[in-house]
Order: sequence, then structure tokens, then C-alpha cells
Amino acid sequence: MGHCVFLVLVALFSVTSAQFIPPYTEDCRTEMYPPNGPTFRGAVSWYTVDLDSPPSKRWTPLITDKKADLINMIQAIKDLADAFVPSGRLIELVDITLPLMVDTLPSPFNDEIKGIATASGIPLGEVVLFNIFYEVFTVCTSVVAEDDKGNLFHGRNLDFGLFMGWDIKNKSWIISDKLKPLVVNLDFKRNNQTVFKSTNFAGYVGMLTGIKPHTFTLTMNERFSLDGGYIGILEWILGKRDGMWMSFLTRSVLENANSYEEAKTRLAQTKLLAPAYFILGGNQTGQGCIITRSRLLSIDLLEIDLKLGRWYVLETNYDHWEEPLFLDDRRTPAMKCMNQTTQKVSTQNRTNFSSVQEVRN
Repeated sequence: MGHCVFLVLVALFSVTSAQFIPPYTEDCRTEMYPPNGPTFRGAVSWYTVDLDSPPSKRWTPLITDKKADLINMIQAIKDLADAFVPSGRLIELVDITLPLMVDTLPSPFNDEIKGIATASGIPLGEVVLFNIFYEVFTVCTSVVAEDDKGNLFHGRNLDFGLFMGWDIKNKSWIISDKLKPLVVNLDFKRNNQTVFKSTNFAGYVGMLTGIKPHTFTLTMNERFSLDGGYIGILEWILGKRDGMWMSFLTRSVLENANSYEEAKTRLAQTKLLAPAYFILGGNQTGQGCIITRSRLLSIDLLEIDLKLGRWYVLETNYDHWEEPLFLDDRRTPAMKCMNQTTQKVSTQNRTNFSSVQEVRN
């Protein structure tokens, strides 16, 4: 079973590596906040996730609302896979083999995934695929900045789906477009009190970004490495399960850590299935950092240091001490716009930075 599941995952993830990447050249944008124009779909909806309810039921209200959008997104993935394997055999294997993985996933995530499959009517294997994909392939841009008054700003682009099927007509990534209606704001509560909040995708039980009110903020970016998510997932399938799934760790830290320093320690020391960058912001001056992780340990910590003139830390998907891939240099235009802003950071000009074409996805 293990080898079959892994081969199915490799085949699906390989589909994403052969996409045409359009060239972008664009200067920094202005007046991008508040959002408007023909592509603006309105404010992102808020949903409450009750951590006191059974895991299999806590996502049902959200999935009931977003069922059609989730089905459309899964169908887009199927269409992309079928373009490479026209027989439909690849998705058939997903439906047969990936459900075997769900009971190996840690609680409560396994039961939450089952509940989402039940509420949506989507085959369990396809919901599992959506929830483990981030361990293997995604791209993101995250930044923590401190303004000249000591206020901290933490922002990120949700770039899940980038490089997956280029729509020539609309000049956009197909999967990214299908994911946009799934973006939701989540308020996780226990005993009717907010534990943490997140902006996430409906149907995805891990956390990509979140805030522990008055305590810390957290985003996660994938780190490309030869010893990457493929290896960790293969080990998991074969029974070596001493590492943590990235997005599950992020959610666990948001739920259980009670300070910036505690969150930093957990993110730096927990063994992972895949390399990662964790971008962490606190509630005091100087509390902002990028934790560069291998699967086993923290290999670098870059922190805001006003004495060195470092008033922001910015991460895409490449080690900050290395040059980014020339076909995917989102760092240079992002830093250019941050430096142009200077330390007069605001919600408006931070949105301008994230709207640069190379960065906006």
C-alpha cells in the first residue's frame, strides 16, 4: 500500500512542475487599499470553528456553505491531472489509495478530514490530497515589519495553487482562481472564547497563517530542498511517523503556545516532515523573525534588528542568504517596494507591496 500511495502522490505533484511561467516586470503599486475594481469580490466571510464540538462536526457549517466552490476546485485539479493522464486512472488511484492514509494522521485532523468529506460529498482521498499538498509544493511571500512608532505589521500572500495550470485567456493560474472563493476568515473558539484566528481555505484543516490575539502572529512558507516533503511523506507512509506535518504544527502552535518565545521554540525544535520557513511576529518592538528549518532542526534565525537598520524580515521560498531562482524572483521586487516605503508602514502601503505583479497571486 505504501509504495502505491507514494507513486500516486509523485505523479500528481509532478503535474505542477511542467507549467508555463509567464514573465512579469512591474514597478511598485500604489492605492491598492481598500481593494476595489472588477476583480474585487467583497469582504472575506467569517466563520466560527468550535473546538469543543466533535472534530467530525466542527467544519460542517463552513463546508455546507462552501460545498459548491470546494467541488469546483477539486474538479479543476482532476482536469489538470487528466490533461497529463487522460485515462482518468490517476484520480481513480487517489480515490482508492489516499483514504488509507487518513487514519495514520494525528488527531483531531484525521476525523476533521473525514467530516469534511462527509459534509461535502467529495471522495475522502481527494480531501486528503488537498490537505497534504502543502507539504510538497506551494509558493508564498511573507513579511513582518516594524514602523517608526514601534508597531508591528505581519502580512502574507496566500499563494496556494501558483504554477498550476496557466489560463491563457484570463492570464491567471487556474487552481489559484478556483481557490479564491474558498478563502475564509476563521475564529477558533473554546468555551466561547477566541483561542486564535486564521485566514485559510475552506476544506483545509491545517493552518497557513494565523494570529493569537495580543500574543503573536504566524505564517508558514515552503522551503525547497532535496530533502523535502516527498521524503517525509514517504517515511510517513512506510511507518516512520516521528515528524510533524507543517500545517498541523502551525495550528498546534497557534492553539497551544502562549507567548512569542514559546512559539519560536516550538517552531524551531519540532521535527518536521518537510523543510519550512516560519515567519513569526510578536507584540513588542523587535519581535519579528524568520525561522529557517530543515526537517530535523532550525538552521538559521533572522530577526528584526533596528540597531542594524533591519526593520523588516521578508521571506519567499528561498534561503535569505542565497540568490532566488531567476525564474521565480519574488524577493527582489518585494524588497524594492518595502525599501521604497521606508519605515512608514501602514495597512495601505503594505497592501501595495503585496500587489506587485510578481508577488500577487
